[in-house]
Amino acid sequence: MKDSVLLKKSFAFALRMVNMYKHLSSVKKEFVLSKQCLRSGTAVGAMIREAVYAQSNADFIHKLSIAAKEANETEYWLQLLQESGYIEKSVFDSISADCDELLRLLTASIKTSKSKPKE
Repeated sequence: MKDSVLLKKSFAFALRMVNMYKHLSSVKKEFVLSKQCLRSGTAVGAMIREAVYAQSNADFIHKLSIAAKEANETEYWLQLLQESGYIEKSVFDSISADCDELLRLLTASIKTSKSKPKE
C-alpha cells in the first residue's frame, strides 16, 4: 500500500484542507468551523497512513473505517462552511468531490479487506 492511490489522494486532500484553513483564518477570520474541518480533513490521511502498518487485517479495516468516519465528518464541516458563506459553492463542489472520492476508495478498500480469508 506504500504507493497507493489512496495514500496519494488523502495526502493531497490534507494539503487542500491546510491551505483552505490558512485562507479562512487569515482572510475570512473564521477559526472555529475551519479548524474542525482541518482536524478531520487531515485525520483522513493520517489514519490511512496508520493502516499501512496495521498489525492485522482487522486492525487495517478498523483504521480505514476511522478514516471513512473522518471523511464523512469533513463533509459535514465543508457543508457548514459553504452554507454559512465562508466558502464559495465552486470551492465546496471541488473539495466535496475529492472527499466523496476518498470515501468511495475507502469503502472499496474496506470491502476488499473484509472479503479476504481470515488469517
